[in-house]
Amino acid sequence: MDDPDIIIIGSGSAGSALAGRLGESGRLRVLVLEAGPSDRSIWIRMPIGYGKCFYDPRVNWMYRTDPVPGLADRSIYQPRGKVVGGSSSINAMVYARGQPEDFDGWAALGNPGWAWRDLLPLYRRMEHHALGASAWHGAAGPLAVTDISKTVHPLTHRFVEAGIEAGLPFNPDLNGADSEGVGYYQITTRSGWRESAASAYLRPALKTGRVRLVTGAHVTRLLFEGHRAVGVEYRRDGRLVRVAAKREIVLAAGAINSPQVLQLSGVGPADLLRRHGIGVVVDNPAVGGNLQDHLAYDLVYRSRVPSLNDVLLPWSGRLRVALSYALTRRGPLSLSVNQGGGFFRSRPDIDRPDTQLYFSPLSYERAVPGVRALMLPDAFSGFTLSASPCRPQSRGRVDIGSADPDEPPTIAPNYLAAEADVRVLLDGARFLRRLADTPTFAALIAEELKPGPTSIGDEALIADIRQRAYSVFHPCGTCAMGPEATNAVVDARLRVHGLSGLRVADAAIFPTVTSGNTNAPSMLVGEKAADLILADLA
Repeated sequence: MDDPDIIIIGSGSAGSALAGRLGESGRLRVLVLEAGPSDRSIWIRMPIGYGKCFYDPRVNWMYRTDPVPGLADRSIYQPRGKVVGGSSSINAMVYARGQPEDFDGWAALGNPGWAWRDLLPLYRRMEHHALGASAWHGAAGPLAVTDISKTVHPLTHRFVEAGIEAGLPFNPDLNGADSEGVGYYQITTRSGWRESAASAYLRPALKTGRVRLVTGAHVTRLLFEGHRAVGVEYRRDGRLVRVAAKREIVLAAGAINSPQVLQLSGVGPADLLRRHGIGVVVDNPAVGGNLQDHLAYDLVYRSRVPSLNDVLLPWSGRLRVALSYALTRRGPLSLSVNQGGGFFRSRPDIDRPDTQLYFSPLSYERAVPGVRALMLPDAFSGFTLSASPCRPQSRGRVDIGSADPDEPPTIAPNYLAAEADVRVLLDGARFLRRLADTPTFAALIAEELKPGPTSIGDEALIADIRQRAYSVFHPCGTCAMGPEATNAVVDARLRVHGLSGLRVADAAIFPTVTSGNTNAPSMLVGEKAADLILADLA
């Protein structure tokens, strides 16, 4: 495709959604550049196969953070999708839209058009929801969302019962009128296969003939004429390629790679760029700043009754579920391990839920750190309870460590730097213990394995949190949206401050992290970006 109208850098959650909608419009020729390979792999398409992709350099950037002082100076694993579909091809598929107040907060920061009332119609437009069309959901969109309440492991039903006993309301739709309560997660699958942004949006767009995808295209920098972005330079098969855009370039490489590409191209903190010998196009210290992410903390239990461990560990069990999946596309292999969950208030005096719950009917304590060895769980019956604060106050940075595009950026997430984040996570850990003490779970639990009975007081729990808390891989905010170039990277129309012909459209533009998993809000950004581009080019 010579001189496309639009170049999209990245085929992830937002990039694929954007390409899909632009292709559907019939008005533009679109080139999508993806650094990774095709997503045609059984480990990507089979839902539980994502555990294999968490540590596979063929489809994963496999980043690590700098040592984090708040987490006992540990370096935290940060998998990011390097494959068609981006992180939507390797994630755990939980569909969580965020709370209305999250988006109303974005609008209140000076971003018109981003309030909940503006975005709910886009969510409804994107959904092909198993619960059907309603005021809260759509049923005719490209993205399949599955209700797993009737197919989860039996222990997940016990989790829901325990949540009710612990004082949480049962919530039959965690993406409905209210997210508060305990229930069953909805996941992005279609007929037993993973539904990534690529399968939902990009594949249909490619069939229009107006969207072209180039894989193995590692973008090295953006090309400018003055302060206008005019093209992209990328390396493929050892050859450097330059391609121009007639209209616009959209950077949708994610919260780690989008600021990296901007900085490599001369857009970012001037002192950082000069230190690495990069000419300054726009001095903007906000590029790479405002990094936010969700942490989680687990309590792990040995169970008196069989768990998913007993199904997935023995060869006979694996053979049985594999055969069932091959014949019916059902069973454990068609699900996420995050089967139950919900949202609760860590303290009664706050106005909305601030902590997310996860329940997994298995445990994999013997796994190598950073790897979800889902097909090799522990050799005993076990399950995992997790708490994840929704809206952390700590902020970090992503910055290039070199002018070499092949060098990974430095990631300094600054987890638990804010004392309030420590308190919320501690309150979450206490609630997990309360959940474990309910009659339902007390009858099931043989032993608390992690953190164990010696971690009782607040000091001991905080020490264990610092030793074991981990990212749930929701980095965002590093090209934040806002009206002022002094503290934001893009405006409300996603145009990069100080430049023309360039937008950012991915989780990097979140001013604040949404309350829950970020895949759905990232696709929402792609939907919104398409509307903005089509309106501006009309």
